Amino acid sequence: MHSLETALDDHELIVLRVIGEWWELDLTGSDKADCIKALAERLAQVDMPQEMAYLPPEEAAALHDLVAGNGRVPVATFSREHGQVRLMGPGKLEREEPWFDPVSPAEALWYRGFLYRGFDETAEGPIEFYYLPQELLEQFPQEKAETVLRETAVSTLTPAETPKAWATADTDAVDDLTTMLALAQQTQFQSGKLDWPRYLLNPDADRRSLLLTLARELGFLREVEAGLRPTRTAVQWLQQSREAQLRALADAWSSSAWNDLCHTPGLLCEGEGWANDPILARTALLDALPRSSDWFATADLVAHVRQNDPDFQRPDGNYDTWYIREAGDDDYITGFENWEKVEGRLLPFLLHGPLAWLGLTESSGGSFRLTARALAWLAETPPPADEVRIPLIIQADGSLLAPHNAGRYERFQAARVCDAEPVQPGKPYQYRLTPQSLDQARQEGIAPDRILQFLAGASEKPLPASVKRAVERWAENGVEGRVETAVILRVRDAAILQTLRKNSKTRDYIGESLGDLAAAVRANDWPKLRAAAAQLGLLLDVNVAG
Repeated sequence: MHSLETALDDHELIVLRVIGEWWELDLTGSDKADCIKALAERLAQVDMPQEMAYLPPEEAAALHDLVAGNGRVPVATFSREHGQVRLMGPGKLEREEPWFDPVSPAEALWYRGFLYRGFDETAEGPIEFYYLPQELLEQFPQEKAETVLRETAVSTLTPAETPKAWATADTDAVDDLTTMLALAQQTQFQSGKLDWPRYLLNPDADRRSLLLTLARELGFLREVEAGLRPTRTAVQWLQQSREAQLRALADAWSSSAWNDLCHTPGLLCEGEGWANDPILARTALLDALPRSSDWFATADLVAHVRQNDPDFQRPDGNYDTWYIREAGDDDYITGFENWEKVEGRLLPFLLHGPLAWLGLTESSGGSFRLTARALAWLAETPPPADEVRIPLIIQADGSLLAPHNAGRYERFQAARVCDAEPVQPGKPYQYRLTPQSLDQARQEGIAPDRILQFLAGASEKPLPASVKRAVERWAENGVEGRVETAVILRVRDAAILQTLRKNSKTRDYIGESLGDLAAAVRANDWPKLRAAAAQLGLLLDVNVAG
């Protein structure tokens, strides 16, 4: 905090003399150094609590807010509440004499020597503050307690009525992240090229982006030439209980670089030269959350934050430097008067987006409540390390079922040796042993006998004889049969088929013979065959579905 002499040194000499007149000091003829010394001595003797009691109400309120902020408040924030201080050069000060007619409580305090302006370094970088010098602030030891109001004011939130119906806590994040890790293990996926809705319980793009970011920040995925691959750290996470897994994701989100603001529905963040810190917004929300499992209105919580900590993500109080606009609107959102359009959207998104995705909140319409999981997390209570896990189900037809409450590690391993089938909400995950999946496993160094050992252990019962025999036959003989989609070419004369096989324009499209008058054609090749045959003077009648 700046001293009186340091603060006074930033004033023009004429301002020093004006402040001196207020405190009955005649500084006429004195140089700046002498003025600073005399004023600092006089102001240090002022009884600040008594002076506050005698100030006009608006000025007293401004000084009170300054003290409550531990002696400093960002210029933009203070000006929004208590008005501006017009900055003038010496010539304009002499002409206009603003101390005789202050335009705001802030300007009145300025010319009394109770308000100063300067930059301070903060965790968010240098910010310009209005401040009270150290010698004056030290006279208000009790006033500093005002800074705790933000932590206790949340108790004024009134619980809402219990909704008639609400969404249960979502714990599917660990299931979908398990699927993503399994896909990475199998395909070295590139996230923009997979058909996610086929495999994820919730394919929401923002939720998927968050899970992928957390996986990378937690060290679950590593970069390789072809994409991403899971790590040993991921395997350790997969072996944990569901609650421990969710706790790890919650901890990671609280400090993640994933930018919630840029994923807030209806907002577009654009341009360069500005940046927000997502951790500031999360911290403000978590501090404001009631430590209760009661239901609360989302709008009430947003109103509480606006009243007690409106600048939670803009520490400098400046609402004119970010390039954010509403979808469908070309104008950027600026000014504190538009707080509801940015901060007022971000806070509900944090509640009903990331916190809900991680099983920390439940929602119904415009209400929310914290889950027991969230209360334990906020209280730093360790999560349960154990859980009941249902074995995998191996069926005689080579399919495998993984119930929702099966172990994520076992399902991840199943995906390494089986092909995943599209997910169906409310039903078990389904996988199938195929020659392709067995070949993929072998390329990863998983031998057929190890596959059988895993399946027997994961199902906790003897394998169906058909499954055991199928894996062993594949190990010995490879692919013994194939089912594929094809188009059948039928001709009236065997000579026509022979001609098509020999001609350079058509021979590449004729597949396996199905007798003297028919042959298979690959499903994608029949249009090419029809065009090439027409060039030979042969028009084919096509009857192909789709």
